[in-house]
Amino acid sequence: MKPIKTGLLAYGMSGKVFHAPFIEQHPDFELTSIVERSKDQAIKDYPNIKHLKEIDDLLADESIELVIVNTPNFTHYQLAKEALNAGKHVLIEKPMSVLRREAEDLFALAYRKNLKIMVYQNRRFNSDFLSVSEVLNSGRLGKIVEVHFRFDRYRTAIGPKYFKENPMPGSGILYDLGAHLIDQAISLFGMPLDFIKTYGCNRPDSQVDDYANVHLKYKNGLNVYLTANLLVADEGPAYIIHGTQGTYSKGKTDVQEDQLLAGMKPLDKGFGIEKEGSEGRLVTIDENNEKQVEAIKAPLGNYMGLFDEVSATIRQDKDYFVKQQEILAQIDVLEK
Repeated sequence: MKPIKTGLLAYGMSGKVFHAPFIEQHPDFELTSIVERSKDQAIKDYPNIKHLKEIDDLLADESIELVIVNTPNFTHYQLAKEALNAGKHVLIEKPMSVLRREAEDLFALAYRKNLKIMVYQNRRFNSDFLSVSEVLNSGRLGKIVEVHFRFDRYRTAIGPKYFKENPMPGSGILYDLGAHLIDQAISLFGMPLDFIKTYGCNRPDSQVDDYANVHLKYKNGLNVYLTANLLVADEGPAYIIHGTQGTYSKGKTDVQEDQLLAGMKPLDKGFGIEKEGSEGRLVTIDENNEKQVEAIKAPLGNYMGLFDEVSATIRQDKDYFVKQQEILAQIDVLEK
Protein backbone atom coordinates (compact mmCIF):
# COMPACT_ATOMS: atom_id res chain seq x y z
CA MET A 1 0.00 0.00 0.00
CA LYS A 2 1.22 3.49 -0.86
CA PRO A 3 2.14 5.35 2.36
CA ILE A 4 -0.09 8.25 3.35
CA LYS A 5 2.08 11.34 3.08
CA THR A 6 1.34 13.40 6.18
CA GLY A 7 2.00 16.94 7.33
CA LEU A 8 1.91 18.34 10.88
CA LEU A 9 0.72 21.91 11.40
CA ALA A 10 2.61 22.40 14.69
CA TYR A 11 5.42 20.86 16.73
CA GLY A 12 4.61 21.64 20.33
CA MET A 13 3.99 18.86 22.83
CA SER A 14 1.12 17.41 20.80
CA GLY A 15 3.14 17.14 17.60
CA LYS A 16 6.32 15.97 19.27
CA VAL A 17 4.74 13.44 21.64
CA PHE A 18 1.38 12.28 20.29
CA HIS A 19 1.72 12.49 16.50
CA ALA A 20 5.19 12.49 14.96
CA PRO A 21 6.51 9.32 16.68
CA PHE A 22 3.51 7.31 15.48
CA ILE A 23 3.47 8.68 11.93
CA GLU A 24 7.21 7.98 11.70
CA GLN A 25 6.93 4.36 12.84
CA HIS A 26 3.59 3.32 11.32
CA PRO A 27 4.16 1.53 7.99
CA ASP A 28 1.05 3.06 6.41
CA PHE A 29 2.27 6.66 6.82
CA GLU A 30 5.14 8.86 5.73
CA LEU A 31 5.96 11.95 7.78
CA THR A 32 6.58 14.49 5.03
CA SER A 33 6.46 17.99 6.50
CA ILE A 34 6.27 19.82 9.83
CA VAL A 35 5.36 23.46 10.37
CA GLU A 36 7.32 25.01 13.24
CA ARG A 37 7.17 28.78 13.28
CA SER A 38 9.38 29.92 16.16
CA LYS A 39 11.67 27.01 17.03
CA ASP A 40 13.77 24.42 15.21
CA GLN A 41 13.24 21.36 17.38
CA ALA A 42 11.67 19.36 14.54
CA ILE A 43 14.83 19.77 12.44
CA LYS A 44 16.84 18.09 15.20
CA ASP A 45 14.32 15.29 15.67
CA TYR A 46 13.48 14.66 12.00
CA PRO A 47 16.31 16.05 9.84
CA ASN A 48 15.24 14.29 6.65
CA ILE A 49 11.81 15.84 6.15
CA LYS A 50 10.57 19.25 5.04
CA HIS A 51 10.61 21.93 7.74
CA LEU A 52 8.32 24.85 7.07
CA LYS A 53 7.55 28.16 8.75
CA GLU A 54 4.17 28.76 7.14
CA ILE A 55 1.03 26.60 7.09
CA ASP A 56 0.19 27.83 3.60
CA ASP A 57 3.37 26.22 2.27
CA LEU A 58 2.35 22.85 3.67
CA LEU A 59 -1.18 23.10 2.29
CA ALA A 60 0.20 23.99 -1.14
CA ASP A 61 2.18 20.73 -1.32
CA GLU A 62 0.12 18.52 -3.62
CA SER A 63 1.91 15.36 -2.49
CA ILE A 64 0.52 15.59 1.06
CA GLU A 65 -2.68 13.57 1.55
CA LEU A 66 -3.26 13.99 5.29
CA VAL A 67 -2.95 17.13 7.39
CA ILE A 68 -2.90 16.90 11.18
CA VAL A 69 -4.44 20.00 12.76
CA ASN A 70 -2.79 20.08 16.18
CA THR A 71 -2.92 23.82 16.76
CA PRO A 72 -4.79 25.75 19.51
CA ASN A 73 -8.51 24.98 19.88
CA PHE A 74 -9.74 28.30 18.52
CA THR A 75 -7.86 27.71 15.23
CA HIS A 76 -9.18 24.20 14.53
CA TYR A 77 -12.18 25.22 12.46
CA GLN A 78 -10.43 27.63 10.12
CA LEU A 79 -7.32 25.52 9.56
CA ALA A 80 -9.29 22.31 9.02
CA LYS A 81 -11.46 24.17 6.52
CA GLU A 82 -8.39 25.41 4.67
CA ALA A 83 -6.92 21.91 4.59
CA LEU A 84 -10.12 20.40 3.19
CA ASN A 85 -10.32 23.13 0.56
CA ALA A 86 -6.74 22.27 -0.37
CA GLY A 87 -7.86 18.68 -1.04
CA LYS A 88 -6.39 17.08 2.09
CA HIS A 89 -7.82 14.53 4.48
CA VAL A 90 -7.78 15.94 8.02
CA LEU A 91 -7.00 14.48 11.44
CA ILE A 92 -7.92 17.17 13.95
CA GLU A 93 -7.06 17.37 17.64
CA LYS A 94 -9.89 17.31 20.14
CA PRO A 95 -12.09 19.22 20.39
CA MET A 96 -12.90 19.27 16.70
CA SER A 97 -14.13 22.85 17.03
CA VAL A 98 -15.32 25.29 19.65
CA LEU A 99 -18.88 25.44 18.30
CA ARG A 100 -21.26 22.78 16.99
CA ARG A 101 -22.12 24.78 13.87
CA GLU A 102 -18.41 24.84 12.99
CA ALA A 103 -18.16 21.05 13.30
CA GLU A 104 -21.28 20.59 11.18
CA ASP A 105 -19.78 22.86 8.54
CA LEU A 106 -16.56 20.81 8.47
CA PHE A 107 -18.39 17.49 8.18
CA ALA A 108 -20.49 18.88 5.34
CA LEU A 109 -17.45 20.28 3.53
CA ALA A 110 -15.55 16.99 3.84
CA TYR A 111 -18.56 15.15 2.42
CA ARG A 112 -18.80 17.51 -0.54
CA LYS A 113 -15.07 17.19 -1.22
CA ASN A 114 -15.13 13.38 -0.81
CA LEU A 115 -12.50 13.70 1.90
CA LYS A 116 -12.16 12.25 5.40
CA ILE A 117 -12.21 14.39 8.53
CA MET A 118 -11.37 12.55 11.75
CA VAL A 119 -10.95 13.62 15.37
CA TYR A 120 -7.96 12.59 17.45
CA GLN A 121 -9.50 11.02 20.57
CA ASN A 122 -6.42 9.07 21.64
CA ARG A 123 -7.55 8.49 25.23
CA ARG A 124 -9.88 5.74 24.00
CA PHE A 125 -6.64 3.76 23.58
CA ASN A 126 -5.45 4.30 27.17
CA SER A 127 -4.88 1.04 29.03
CA ASP A 128 -6.99 2.21 31.98
CA PHE A 129 -9.96 3.12 29.79
CA LEU A 130 -9.63 -0.12 27.80
CA SER A 131 -9.78 -1.97 31.13
CA VAL A 132 -12.99 -0.14 32.06
CA SER A 133 -14.47 -0.99 28.65
CA GLU A 134 -13.63 -4.67 29.06
CA VAL A 135 -15.23 -4.90 32.50
CA LEU A 136 -18.37 -3.10 31.32
CA ASN A 137 -18.66 -5.34 28.26
CA SER A 138 -18.29 -8.46 30.41
CA GLY A 139 -21.62 -7.72 32.13
CA ARG A 140 -20.19 -8.63 35.52
CA LEU A 141 -21.37 -5.37 37.10
CA GLY A 142 -25.01 -5.89 36.12
CA LYS A 143 -27.03 -2.81 35.26
CA ILE A 144 -24.85 0.29 35.57
CA VAL A 145 -26.38 2.92 37.84
CA GLU A 146 -23.63 5.41 38.71
CA VAL A 147 -20.33 6.31 37.05
CA HIS A 148 -17.50 8.69 37.99
CA PHE A 149 -14.68 9.60 35.58
CA ARG A 150 -11.94 12.03 36.65
CA PHE A 151 -8.95 13.73 35.02
CA ASP A 152 -6.94 15.33 37.83
CA ARG A 153 -3.66 17.18 38.05
CA TYR A 154 -1.97 19.46 40.58
CA ARG A 155 -0.81 22.65 38.90
CA THR A 156 -1.14 25.91 40.80
CA ALA A 157 0.88 27.97 38.33
CA ILE A 158 -0.66 29.63 35.29
CA GLY A 159 0.71 27.79 32.27
CA PRO A 160 2.58 29.49 29.40
CA LYS A 161 0.05 28.51 26.71
CA TYR A 162 -2.07 31.63 26.26
CA PHE A 163 -4.80 29.77 24.37
CA LYS A 164 -5.47 27.59 27.41
CA GLU A 165 -5.14 30.22 30.13
CA ASN A 166 -6.72 33.35 28.64
CA PRO A 167 -10.50 33.79 28.44
CA MET A 168 -11.03 33.05 24.76
CA PRO A 169 -13.01 30.51 22.70
CA GLY A 170 -12.00 26.96 23.57
CA SER A 171 -9.88 27.80 26.62
CA GLY A 172 -10.21 26.34 30.11
CA ILE A 173 -10.11 22.87 31.56
CA LEU A 174 -13.44 21.63 30.20
CA TYR A 175 -12.39 22.14 26.58
CA ASP A 176 -8.94 20.72 27.39
CA LEU A 177 -9.18 17.70 29.69
CA GLY A 178 -12.97 17.55 29.88
CA ALA A 179 -13.21 16.82 26.16
CA HIS A 180 -11.51 13.47 26.79
CA LEU A 181 -13.90 12.56 29.59
CA ILE A 182 -17.00 13.50 27.61
CA ASP A 183 -15.81 11.46 24.63
CA GLN A 184 -15.10 8.41 26.78
CA ALA A 185 -18.51 8.59 28.45
CA ILE A 186 -20.37 8.98 25.16
CA SER A 187 -18.42 6.11 23.59
CA LEU A 188 -19.51 3.79 26.43
CA PHE A 189 -23.00 4.97 27.31
CA GLY A 190 -24.24 6.86 24.26
CA MET A 191 -25.86 10.28 24.05
CA PRO A 192 -27.19 11.68 27.34
CA LEU A 193 -30.78 12.79 27.74
CA ASP A 194 -29.67 15.92 29.60
CA PHE A 195 -26.66 17.35 31.40
CA ILE A 196 -25.68 19.88 34.08
CA LYS A 197 -22.32 21.67 34.18
CA THR A 198 -20.50 23.26 37.11
CA TYR A 199 -17.37 25.38 36.76
CA GLY A 200 -14.72 26.63 39.18
CA CYS A 201 -11.81 29.04 38.95
CA ASN A 202 -9.58 28.38 41.95
CA ARG A 203 -5.87 28.88 41.14
CA PRO A 204 -4.37 32.25 42.05
CA ASP A 205 -4.74 34.66 39.11
CA SER A 206 -6.56 32.12 36.95
CA GLN A 207 -8.83 33.65 34.31
CA VAL A 208 -10.39 30.41 33.08
CA ASP A 209 -12.11 27.39 34.55
CA ASP A 210 -9.60 25.08 36.24
CA TYR A 211 -12.35 22.91 37.73
CA ALA A 212 -15.30 21.50 35.83
CA ASN A 213 -17.93 18.89 36.56
CA VAL A 214 -20.46 17.56 34.08
CA HIS A 215 -23.41 15.46 35.21
CA LEU A 216 -24.76 13.41 32.30
CA LYS A 217 -28.29 12.10 32.80
CA TYR A 218 -29.62 9.05 30.92
CA LYS A 219 -33.21 7.95 30.46
CA ASN A 220 -32.53 4.50 31.95
CA GLY A 221 -31.65 6.07 35.32
CA LEU A 222 -27.90 6.05 34.78
CA ASN A 223 -26.02 9.06 36.15
CA VAL A 224 -22.50 9.79 34.90
CA TYR A 225 -20.29 12.37 36.63
CA LEU A 226 -17.23 13.75 34.82
CA THR A 227 -14.72 15.87 36.75
CA ALA A 228 -11.51 17.65 35.73
CA ASN A 229 -9.54 19.52 38.38
CA LEU A 230 -6.11 21.17 38.37
CA LEU A 231 -5.89 21.28 42.19
CA VAL A 232 -5.81 17.64 43.27
CA ALA A 233 -2.70 16.86 45.30
CA ASP A 234 -3.60 13.24 46.02
CA GLU A 235 -5.30 11.54 43.09
CA GLY A 236 -7.82 8.80 43.76
CA PRO A 237 -9.36 6.44 41.21
CA ALA A 238 -9.88 7.93 37.75
CA TYR A 239 -12.78 5.56 37.06
CA ILE A 240 -15.46 4.25 39.42
CA ILE A 241 -18.42 2.29 38.04
CA HIS A 242 -21.25 1.07 40.28
CA GLY A 243 -23.68 -1.56 39.03
CA THR A 244 -26.40 -3.73 40.51
CA GLN A 245 -23.93 -6.61 40.88
CA GLY A 246 -20.67 -4.88 41.74
CA THR A 247 -18.20 -2.01 41.50
CA TYR A 248 -15.08 -1.48 39.41
CA SER A 249 -12.45 1.14 40.22
CA LYS A 250 -9.31 1.96 38.27
CA GLY A 251 -6.61 4.60 38.58
CA LYS A 252 -5.21 6.80 35.80
CA THR A 253 -2.46 4.28 35.14
CA ASP A 254 -1.77 4.46 31.41
CA VAL A 255 1.98 4.94 30.86
CA GLN A 256 2.14 5.97 27.20
CA GLU A 257 2.39 9.74 27.69
CA ASP A 258 5.16 9.41 30.29
CA GLN A 259 7.03 6.93 28.11
CA LEU A 260 6.80 9.20 25.06
CA LEU A 261 7.95 12.23 27.08
CA ALA A 262 10.94 10.17 28.22
CA GLY A 263 11.88 9.47 24.59
CA MET A 264 10.48 5.98 24.23
CA LYS A 265 9.17 5.04 20.77
CA PRO A 266 5.80 3.38 20.09
CA LEU A 267 7.38 0.17 18.78
CA ASP A 268 9.90 -0.18 21.62
CA LYS A 269 9.62 -3.22 23.84
CA GLY A 270 7.47 -2.51 26.89
CA PHE A 271 5.65 0.43 25.39
CA GLY A 272 2.10 0.78 26.77
CA ILE A 273 2.47 -1.92 29.44
CA GLU A 274 1.18 -0.78 32.83
CA LYS A 275 3.40 -1.00 35.88
CA GLU A 276 2.92 -3.84 38.36
CA GLY A 277 0.47 -2.87 41.07
CA SER A 278 -1.67 -0.79 38.73
CA GLU A 279 -4.43 -3.36 38.43
CA GLY A 280 -8.06 -2.33 38.68
CA ARG A 281 -10.24 -3.50 41.58
CA LEU A 282 -13.38 -5.45 40.76
CA VAL A 283 -15.77 -6.13 43.66
CA THR A 284 -18.78 -8.31 42.92
CA ILE A 285 -21.49 -9.83 45.11
CA ASP A 286 -21.97 -13.58 44.76
CA GLU A 287 -25.12 -15.70 45.20
CA ASN A 288 -24.44 -15.87 48.96
CA ASN A 289 -24.39 -12.08 49.17
CA GLU A 290 -20.66 -12.11 49.88
CA LYS A 291 -18.05 -9.83 48.34
CA GLN A 292 -15.60 -11.22 45.83
CA VAL A 293 -12.57 -9.02 45.16
CA GLU A 294 -10.47 -9.44 42.03
CA ALA A 295 -7.47 -7.56 40.63
CA ILE A 296 -7.94 -6.85 36.92
CA LYS A 297 -4.88 -6.48 34.73
CA ALA A 298 -5.32 -3.90 32.00
CA PRO A 299 -4.80 -4.57 28.31
CA LEU A 300 -1.95 -2.92 26.45
CA GLY A 301 -2.27 0.82 25.94
CA ASN A 302 -1.85 1.53 22.26
CA TYR A 303 -2.18 4.95 20.61
CA MET A 304 -0.89 3.30 17.44
CA GLY A 305 -4.35 1.77 17.20
CA LEU A 306 -5.76 5.21 16.43
CA PHE A 307 -3.46 5.53 13.43
CA ASP A 308 -4.54 2.05 12.31
CA GLU A 309 -8.06 3.47 12.26
CA VAL A 310 -6.99 6.59 10.34
CA SER A 311 -5.27 4.44 7.72
CA ALA A 312 -8.29 2.15 7.32
CA THR A 313 -10.59 5.17 6.97
CA ILE A 314 -8.47 6.77 4.24
CA ARG A 315 -7.33 3.70 2.32
CA GLN A 316 -10.25 1.29 2.85
CA ASP A 317 -13.10 3.80 3.21
CA LYS A 318 -13.89 2.31 6.63
CA ASP A 319 -16.07 4.32 9.02
CA TYR A 320 -13.85 6.10 11.53
CA PHE A 321 -14.14 4.77 15.07
CA VAL A 322 -15.21 8.15 16.52
CA LYS A 323 -18.60 8.75 14.93
CA GLN A 324 -19.92 12.08 13.70
CA GLN A 325 -22.89 12.06 16.08
CA GLU A 326 -20.54 11.41 19.01
CA ILE A 327 -18.42 14.43 18.12
CA LEU A 328 -21.47 16.68 17.76
CA ALA A 329 -22.82 15.46 21.12
CA GLN A 330 -19.45 16.15 22.73
CA ILE A 331 -19.38 19.71 21.40
CA ASP A 332 -22.96 20.22 22.54
CA VAL A 333 -21.85 19.49 26.09
CA LEU A 334 -18.75 21.66 25.80
CA GLU A 335 -20.52 24.63 24.21
CA LYS A 336 -23.91 24.95 25.87
